[in-house]
Amino acid sequence: MAFRSHCVLGTLTLAALQALAQDTPQTVTVTGRGTTTATVAGFGNVPLGKLPMSAISLGNGQLEDAAVSTLADITRLDASLSDAYNSPGYWSSLTIRGFVLDNRYNYRRDGLPINAETAIGLANKQSIEVLKGTSGLQAGTSAPGGLVNFVVKRPTAGLRAAAIGWAQDGSVGASVDLSERSGASGAFGWRINAAAEKLDPQLRDAEGRRHLLALAADARLSPGSQLEGELEWSRQRQPSMPGFSLLGGRLPDAQAIDPRINLNNQPWSLPVVLEGRTASLRWTHELRPDWRISAHAMAQRLKSDDRVAFPFGCSAENNYDRYCSDGSFDLYDFRSEGERRDTDALDLALSGRAMLGGMDHRFTIGLLASRFEARFNRQAYNWVGVGQIDGSVITPADPTLTDENTNRDERSTELRLQDQITLGQDTTLWAGLRSSRIARASVRTDGSRGTDYHQQLTTPWLALSHQLSPAAMVYASWGQGVESEVVPNRSFYANAGQPLAALKSRQIEAGIKRRSTAVDAGITLFDIRRPMWADFCDTDGQCVRLADGAQRHRGLEADAEARLGAWNLRGSVMWLKARREGSIDANVENKRPANVPAFALKAQAAYNVPALPGLALLGFVTHEGDRAVLPDNSIIAGGWTRIDLGLRYAMKLDGHALTWRAGVDNVADRRAWKETPYQFSHVYLYPLAPRRAHASLNVQF
Repeated sequence: MAFRSHCVLGTLTLAALQALAQDTPQTVTVTGRGTTTATVAGFGNVPLGKLPMSAISLGNGQLEDAAVSTLADITRLDASLSDAYNSPGYWSSLTIRGFVLDNRYNYRRDGLPINAETAIGLANKQSIEVLKGTSGLQAGTSAPGGLVNFVVKRPTAGLRAAAIGWAQDGSVGASVDLSERSGASGAFGWRINAAAEKLDPQLRDAEGRRHLLALAADARLSPGSQLEGELEWSRQRQPSMPGFSLLGGRLPDAQAIDPRINLNNQPWSLPVVLEGRTASLRWTHELRPDWRISAHAMAQRLKSDDRVAFPFGCSAENNYDRYCSDGSFDLYDFRSEGERRDTDALDLALSGRAMLGGMDHRFTIGLLASRFEARFNRQAYNWVGVGQIDGSVITPADPTLTDENTNRDERSTELRLQDQITLGQDTTLWAGLRSSRIARASVRTDGSRGTDYHQQLTTPWLALSHQLSPAAMVYASWGQGVESEVVPNRSFYANAGQPLAALKSRQIEAGIKRRSTAVDAGITLFDIRRPMWADFCDTDGQCVRLADGAQRHRGLEADAEARLGAWNLRGSVMWLKARREGSIDANVENKRPANVPAFALKAQAAYNVPALPGLALLGFVTHEGDRAVLPDNSIIAGGWTRIDLGLRYAMKLDGHALTWRAGVDNVADRRAWKETPYQFSHVYLYPLAPRRAHASLNVQF
């Protein structure tokens, strides 16, 4: 079918294409604000333009136009988002406002907590919602950058769609999206999404496969009562890419590094396998107008085999946070197979509207119970020789299981209260409180280093908003987030196994939002202070883990979307001053955290060609400023700019709606260090991906 359609298109004249496209809307939207909602904010169906907080919703069409295939790809679409150790072939990691999100606590699926230590398929996702800033109101414990919520596609009437895609060097994929409603007034609905991809990227030695199968169904049991269920299975099998690093005391020239080199290229290298199964069931019932109860349960089961030829440090120069001056490095055979991560969650909620004290209250009371369990086997982490950054050295394998892993258990119960109080015709007070009781335990796979502790945590949030006009709103908010940590139960810690005091971050935010038929815009100021902890050791190797000052991020975000004639434009910028404050370590005091750019600009444009309705020329500009490579800021990696170009053409053919997309990413083949994460006490450098062409066709029958 795809081949036949391609041949027909090649024979059509401009006049014929205009006739075929006459029923196709001309406007191509780059992104969405306006009346778009983001459920991750926790205030129901309040439009983004009315929320006293920063949040965005990236819709399915927008993701397709930007050729987004993994979560990491959304960093192109908003200035507040950046990469955090995004190794191709592995799970995605993000930063928001300069803070690294915790893959265990900062991700949601239809509002319920999930573990994101896996490859999350997007074929059955309607949108990706991003909340920026502290998330203590929306989550019990989480890093202060924000939350990411995946919204699952739900049944709709009469949908029959299929898509095929290709990307350089030889990646190909296909998907189907089928949905229907039946019964009286469409009381029953179902939706099936299936996708399969052969991964053959420009990165060498990284061929793999990706599959997804999902089913969603719902039933309107009675007026005001609905039952929704969904199942998803996904699997990705692909070798991952270790990062490059400093060469002794110098930053290697990105122009001289081939970004196609994969240092995980040993004959014995095995792919990372990430498999996930998720099921959820949600019941909602309207008790009366403006009153609703809901019960939402979810189970997630993750399995993985984590395997890589892993470059780490330089023993020849007694440097274990970087590679050797001559480009060599110590190479390890790492294998952790049969990993299992299970998450269960149940949320019960009552929302309503009432007059109390002469004021209108729209409130929600909810109870969330969740359980997490991680089970591992012994792992291999064995030195096998010395490699080179050109990938030319072959070493022997050593899969001996010589290292213990750590099993984890966690249970939490979270009670939340949210209230939207109308103080006057144009003024609203927003308040929220979440009380969390957590129980955490861990133990090594040999039964050693056990820890077990309980904590009770409370995170309040308060905001005030005022409508300057029907189109403009100003707001200010204050809130807290919280993180919990226990000292590893190792003999060289003086406080081994002891839980640290809960570290509460706090955020102050103020902004103005304007929404109209032609322009949506917003400006946000924020100040986030996150307490830190660090290890302090004496000359005998005895250590103590203590609170050590804070990481403070102050910044300004601005974004605008305009519809100007044939143009759709959207841009966002972020200026960020991120510093360590109050640290005992003079080497990091008042320094920038590693891998945090001080400035970012992301812009998208669509030009809807007047002479050919349905055709849009697309452009994407991504710029991130320089960033620190080391915590002491002694080495700085330069900023970079990437330009992507594409087109989108929507047409009708034989009664079918066809959408063609094609594009070239990194048109100028720019070479730079895209990100410089400092993780696991080691410097990593990931290059910009080289120039890449891609194309796709979506058909709706």
